[in-house]
Amino acid sequence: MSLDIEVDALKRVPLFRGIDPAKLRLLAYISERIRFRQGERLCQQGERGETAYIILSGKADVVIRTGEGERAVAEVRQHDIVGEISILIDVPRTASVVAATDVTALAISKDNFLKMLTRFPEMGLEVMRVLAHRLERTTRDLARVGRQS
Repeated sequence: MSLDIEVDALKRVPLFRGIDPAKLRLLAYISERIRFRQGERLCQQGERGETAYIILSGKADVVIRTGEGERAVAEVRQHDIVGEISILIDVPRTASVVAATDVTALAISKDNFLKMLTRFPEMGLEVMRVLAHRLERTTRDLARVGRQS
């Protein structure tokens, strides 16, 4: 996969949609392309987050531990990012991510991600904007579930 294809994939990630393509090229260059076979874990619930993953191809399940074992709560696919919360705020991973098919992902280290945010403040603003939208949506969803109880 060429750098141009990886940059194109980054442009499609909501977290990076408003970022200048030259900055995305740098991000793609300092990231590592990794392949996971079906059933392999991209990350493990409870572990320290050192890497975020952008799914370039394939699908993965987001699973959490419950009293009855692991339970899938979401699916991620091409152009989705996982693991960014734990690298931004130093919390243990809140879920595991397991490849449902063979997955190719772009791995972005915590250090490189934070350097990009420091070097390019507008990138930090875009990340904050996307995460604020996610928080608003989650809060709305929780309120709806609370009304149904």
